Parts: sequence; structure tokens; C-alpha cells
Amino acid sequence: MFGRRGNEGFGKGGGSVVDVAPPPTAPVQQPIPSPSPVPVLQEPIRDNQPSRTPLQQPAARRRAARSDDYYTTKSQVFSALIDTIDLSQLAKLEIESAREEIRDIVNDIISIKNYAMSISEQEELLDDICNDVLGYGPLEPLLARDDIADIMVNGAGQTFIEVNGKIEESEIRFRDNAQLLSICQRIVSQVGRRVDESSPICDARLPDGSRVNVIAPPLAIDGAALTIRKFKKDKLTLDQLVRFGAITPEGATILQVIGRVRCNVIISGGTGSGKTTLLNCLTAYIDGTERVITCEDSAELQLQQPHVVRLETRPPNIEGEGEITMRELVKNCLRMRPERIIVGEVRGPEVFDLLQAMNTGHDGSMGTIHSNSPRECLNRIESMIAMGGFTLPAKTVREIIAGSVDIIIQAARLRDGSRRITHITEVVGMEGDVIITQDLIRYEIEGEDVNGKLIGRHKSTGIGKPHFWDKARYFGEDKRLAAALDEMENKSR
Repeated sequence: MFGRRGNEGFGKGGGSVVDVAPPPTAPVQQPIPSPSPVPVLQEPIRDNQPSRTPLQQPAARRRAARSDDYYTTKSQVFSALIDTIDLSQLAKLEIESAREEIRDIVNDIISIKNYAMSISEQEELLDDICNDVLGYGPLEPLLARDDIADIMVNGAGQTFIEVNGKIEESEIRFRDNAQLLSICQRIVSQVGRRVDESSPICDARLPDGSRVNVIAPPLAIDGAALTIRKFKKDKLTLDQLVRFGAITPEGATILQVIGRVRCNVIISGGTGSGKTTLLNCLTAYIDGTERVITCEDSAELQLQQPHVVRLETRPPNIEGEGEITMRELVKNCLRMRPERIIVGEVRGPEVFDLLQAMNTGHDGSMGTIHSNSPRECLNRIESMIAMGGFTLPAKTVREIIAGSVDIIIQAARLRDGSRRITHITEVVGMEGDVIITQDLIRYEIEGEDVNGKLIGRHKSTGIGKPHFWDKARYFGEDKRLAAALDEMENKSR
């Protein structure tokens, strides 16, 4: 279909599809030249270190399962494939059609060259080569696993993953740093961004919304560092968070009410604590008739409402021009007739514009902030406003915060790897120069079991009528809220 003509061809139905050179007499010694869209073949990493740490030993045993003969055969088959296939025609096919075409050609190459391979090795070889040509190479098996939260590639020879809140080394390796950088470039180019020596830092995303960060040489000394924050294929819900123990059923009901009655919410937490996941869960309770506008550095939110406008910042081009910041996006949102504004992550002076929106008719707006407690969250908001160059008195800034934010939800990743909602906190108002808050729910750690898992429980603070009670009554959610608070208090006794 898209092979190069020659004297000896093979294909289906007698048609000439590709030409295959005679079997090489020696293993390929040179790196395989390939057009830029095609990742370079993965080869084994040989470790000459006399000893390994306990973390490295399981990965080393898994790598040993693949022999050198496998990689030599793969190198030869890949070389024959690149020599015979027409990449420009391959690029015109749908991904599944291209994958099937490559599998057919590779099967023919294996058959003609009489490679001695088991069926499982042949299937593994086919998958590896298809991933190298069409996908993200060695990363594909990790991206396919739904139990992995993070993928951390530290140069070509070292890849770590996070599973169940714990970091472990993966058996995945790249042939060299050139292959790794090629895959990084493929990922970021899909969203119109670039990473190279002149622009070595880049934020991007995968088609499923997973967050990607790349930092390339010369800033990364040992080869490109690639970090992927994966999203589950099936979006988490509050019911699933209850099953995981992140919150109690009564606490989940309170969060549903908060999302439903248009409280202004800030989700606070450290890195990897589950802020974006929780934000996605809360947005599920936004009414389908509301116009929602999201602003993000890399589009991650997965809202299911029918009327959603998704906006994304833009980095500067190679001349250093054309940058669109988060603050510009948030300011522009106000001209787009939003009913709710959702900011994926608040990092700077855009927090002031978000607070203004919350306080001027855009009730139910939400955002996330990096901080370790509700009180620290308020201090960070105040600091970020100062970073924007606003010369307002401290009391005025705090009055704006107290008048804008209704609820702070604190998420945390505990030392055993589990994630918990540790506080649901109301912002009540001001007393003098101090912002007054009250906790509705707190998570208290009571110990740990023999396996090192922390034992704790969510407790009510005994507040029977929250500050947002009037909003709950306005939306007809007051009875459900009262029942959840009463049940929570009864269980806390």
C-alpha cells in the first residue's frame, strides 16, 4: 500500500507492499536513522554497577527477563521496517489502520527472515515496534495502566512510577537521551508547544488530560526529565472517594450540597494531594443549565456539563512574544457572561481577579491553591495579591477575601500514601483585622496498624447551622444538609 518498489516484494493478494533487504550478517551497530516523528528503537540498558539498592533490584530482575537476542532481533526488524515503509503514506492512515499495517509488515519480515521467536515474544515485539512508530514508545505500557498516578522519567536510564501513593522503580528504559527527547517533543507538539535547547521548559497535556512537564538539557544535566501526572480513564466520583476512605458518606453529602448551592470554594492542598480530582468531583454537582468557564495552564478538568468553555494559557513564542497569562484569561472570562468561573490552579495575582468575580455575581466559582492548611491558604491568597503589585491596605485585602470565599476544602496526602480530606472549613467573616473561620469537619489521626497504614476518622466539630445555611435553604438543600451534619455529629460521639 505504501511501500517502496523494488525487485523483491511481499504483501497480501500478491501486491507489492514493501521491500525487505536480505537478512543482515551481523547485528546492527549504529543507531537507526529515522525521520523525526518516529522514536528511536528501545535497546537494553546494561548496568555495570556491582550492587544495587533494594529499590532497584526488582526492576533489574524484570529487565533480565528480556535477552540480548530479543533486542538484537528487534533492532534488525525495526531497521528493515524503516527501510521499507513509506512514512508519509503511513501518516495519512487512522491510528488503528496504521497499527494493523505495521503489524502485517513486521509479521512478514519475521517470516521471511526466519527469526526463531515464540508467539509471546513475537506479540511483544509487534507491540514494542508499533509503540515506537505510532505512540510514545516505552511509555505506552505505563500510560495504559490505570493504577499509576505519576510517571517520572529521570533521563533515559531511570523511570519511577507512583502506585498506591508509593514510589517504585519501573523496568521501563529508553535507548538513549535522544529517543527520550524525541518522545517529549512528540507529546508537547500535540498541543502546539515546543521543547528544545532554546525553550527547555514546557508544560503540556496528553489527549486524556494528563498533565505533562518536560525540562530538557542543558537545564536537565542527565537527560530530559519528563513528569506525567496521569488521570484515570474513569473519572473519580465522591462515592468512590467514600469507598477509598477519603471522606465519610455524610461528609460527601455536605460536599454535594456545597457544590449544588453555589458556594465559592477554594480547594487547598500540597502537591499530589488530589486537589484536581476533588475539584472534578465537585463540578459534577453544578447544574447543567449553568454556563461554566474553566481557566487552566494545561487543560486537565473533565467537566460533564453541556455548557462549558475551556480556556488555556499560552507560553511565549521563540521571540519571547505572544504569551497569554492566567490573569488575562480570568479577566477575559468576566466579559464572556459566565455563571461560574473555575481556575484549575491559582498561582499568582490572578487570585485577585478570581476573588472579584466571586464577589460580583459569579457565585459558585472554584479554584485550587497549594497550601498545607486552611489558615495558610488564606495567608497565601493575601501574599499572591501582594505579588500582583496591588497597594491595598491589609485590612481591605482581608475583607475582600472574607467577602468572597465561602468554603476551604483541605486535601492531604498522608505519609502512608493515602489521600484524605482533612478539613471542610467555612470563612465566617472578620473580627478586627483577622479573618474568622470555623471547621465543619476535621480528620484526626489516631494511630497506625502493623502494616504502617494510618488509622483515623473524620469528626464533626458540632456546628449545627453553618454560615452558608441560607444558601442551602434558598436551593432547597437545608434538610439534607441538616441530616448530614446531625449524623456526622452522632458518629463523632
